[in-house]
This record gives sequence, structure tokens and C-alpha cells, in this order.
Amino acid sequence: MTGLSEIKQHFTILGAGVVGLCCAVSLQREGFDVTLVDRLDPGTGTSFGNAGLIQIDSVVPIATPGIMRAVPSMLLDPMGPLVVRWRYLHRIAPWLLKFALNARPDKVEQISFALASLLDRSNDAWLELITAANAGDIWRQSGELHVYRTREAWEKSRLSDELRRRRGSKLEELSVEEMRQLEPSLSPKLHRGVFTPNANSITHPFHLSQRLFELFRRNGGKFVKVNVTGIERREDGEPCRLLTDGAYLPIGGLVIAAGAFSKPFVKSVGASVPLETERGYHLWLPNPGVEMRRPIIVGDHKFGIVPMTGGIRLVGTVEFGGLDLAPDWRRADVLAKLSKPFVPDLNLKGAERWMGYRPSMPDSLPVIGRLPGRRNLYLAFGHGHLGLTMAAVTGEIIASLARGKKINFDLSPFSPERF
Repeated sequence: MTGLSEIKQHFTILGAGVVGLCCAVSLQREGFDVTLVDRLDPGTGTSFGNAGLIQIDSVVPIATPGIMRAVPSMLLDPMGPLVVRWRYLHRIAPWLLKFALNARPDKVEQISFALASLLDRSNDAWLELITAANAGDIWRQSGELHVYRTREAWEKSRLSDELRRRRGSKLEELSVEEMRQLEPSLSPKLHRGVFTPNANSITHPFHLSQRLFELFRRNGGKFVKVNVTGIERREDGEPCRLLTDGAYLPIGGLVIAAGAFSKPFVKSVGASVPLETERGYHLWLPNPGVEMRRPIIVGDHKFGIVPMTGGIRLVGTVEFGGLDLAPDWRRADVLAKLSKPFVPDLNLKGAERWMGYRPSMPDSLPVIGRLPGRRNLYLAFGHGHLGLTMAAVTGEIIASLARGKKINFDLSPFSPERF
């Protein structure tokens, strides 16, 4: 039988989004040969359409106290910031129960500590990869400006802001005049704002994926574009090859980093995780008509107005609808209507729609680590709306575990066994 040291000489990464790319280049830095496998070109799936935000202050889980009171609006308001599609309700009901149980105050506090343990390391992990990938021109030390149009929305944000402050986030409360000094295109008819100076952003997420892939190729990495249909195991349970359309792909070590598509692959290796899909929409504005310096987060409606190379992206909100239902393009279109009261001169002509699939766990924490009972099989998915933020530190953790290095903080909150 092949020895563990031999198996560890090569890793296959299943999934070429930003998390998979970060795992790949991090494993290479630890001396492993790496093959990247995906049915799509690297960075062209969900990672293509995200908001480009490195949100190190995002320590508040989606489920918070009182979330169950919002369930009727989730079902009845198809344009709300968090929506459950009626046709998907029967499928997601068990997941929603777990989601609700994680909204208890004590659980929210625990989850925020766990999120902070990753987020506190995210900037440093990213800066190492940004330097290695010669991507300094893509990284912005921009901060984020959270804006509120109504007193009601502002007051609702107080609990979340207090939780962020308890985790050490720096938040600066701003008047309308102070916000407009930072971003002159903002409407004067706003209420208040909060600036998070330590947040960073990317000028375009696809450009970052391209640089990471170039680094991966320079380091000798191989990319295989193929549709993987399953994972075959040996008698001892260890994965030995990927099943593809009409062929097989032998593997040594394996990292499942396929985002929202990871669940069937985990099942094929004999495990189960409560992974669901947050469908995220964006509108791309190629000729926005205004200049902006940093991302704006619209607190009233929970979406972002984000300047990027070549345009502005309106992005955000959550729709639980699985992988198979047709897109509800109204959820993209409504972002145009919602943005105008905040940036009145925004040019919406020529807007382009997009939808992607965020991998979501009921406790808002990713799955990161070795699958119990498997010597060389690792999981790296479930980051929700923090996939880009946590990608670099996730890759760092996977590579360190694969090399047998000690991790200097508690990984148990992210264990596949926690459910």
C-alpha cells in the first residue's frame, strides 16, 4: 500500500474558485505538487461575481436574535434582502431549523468569536499572496462606508455594530457631511453612516483570480478542465480517483473546495454536511457616470455599491433557492431602483445581470480541515458571503495541516464533525 509520505507529495484541488486557488498556491508553497480541477475556467464561477470585499470586520453571523420574526417577510417579499423561494421551502426546512438554533444570543457570541479568529488573520494571509502573485495593483486599502437613509435602519444596525466593536473592530460614526466628504456622489438626503477604515477591497475579483492562477502555473501547477461526477474510494475509505464524464483522474491527496457544489462530493466520500446555497445577484454598470473611491454598503437594504475596474457593481442580498431553480432576475433589477436614493447620479443604462451560488452553513462558519477518518482528504468550503475575505487564510490552514504543522488557534468551530 502507498505510504502516507508518498500520498502527500501530490494534491488535487476540486474547485478552481478563489478558495481553491488559494489552497492550490498555499500547498505549492509547502512543497506539494498540485493539480486544480474544475468544469469551469479558474475564477469564472461564483468568485467572478462577488463584491470584491475583504471584510475583516464581518463578525456578525446571518442568523441573529429575532431572525425567526422575519420569516414571513422572507417568504412574502421576493425583493427583500433575505428571501426563501416558496418552491424551495420544503427542501431547506431542516437547514432553516439549524439556522434558527444558531440565532440564540449565546450562539451568536460564540460564532462571532470563531469568525474573528479567521478574520483577524485574513489581511496578513492575503498580503502574502498578493505579494507572491504580483497583484499589488489590484489590492485597495479602501475601507468601507456603511450608509443609512432612515433612522430606523440606523437604529437596527446598533446591535451588530456593538458586536463588531466587542471583537475589536474600528468603527467611525459619520454625519452626512462627513460621508459626502469621503464620497461626494452620495445623496445629501441620508441619515448617518459608519466607516470601517481597516476593511480592504479588490479592484476586480476576476483579475485577482487570474493573478493567482498565473502564480499557480508559474509554480508548476496543472489545471484540468473537466466535469467531475464523483469520487471513488479504496477499501480503506481513502479517495483514489475522480470520476469524470467518461474517464477517471487518479489522485493522491484531495481538497474539496467546490463551494456550493461541494455537498455531493462530500457525500461520495462517506460524509454529510448541512450545506445550502445562497444565491447572490449583481448588476454591472459599465458606464456608471460617477466616480467612487471605495465600496459603499447600503445598510437599509443590505447590498453594496462597489467601484471596480471598468465600472460599478451593485451586489448583495441573499436568496435561498438551491442550485436548480431558474434565476429571479427581478432581484438583480431591484438593485438599480434601490441604489438611486443613495447615489442619485448613478447611470443605470447598459446594466448587465449576473447570479452566483454562495455556499452557506447554518452557523455562518466555513468547513475547514481534514475529514475525520481520512488521512489525506481535506474540506474547504461553506464561507457564505466571506469566501473572498477568508480564502487566503483558508488556503494557509489547509496547507499547514497537510504539512503537519501546528495551527496556533482553535479550528474546532470549523470542523466537519461539529454537526
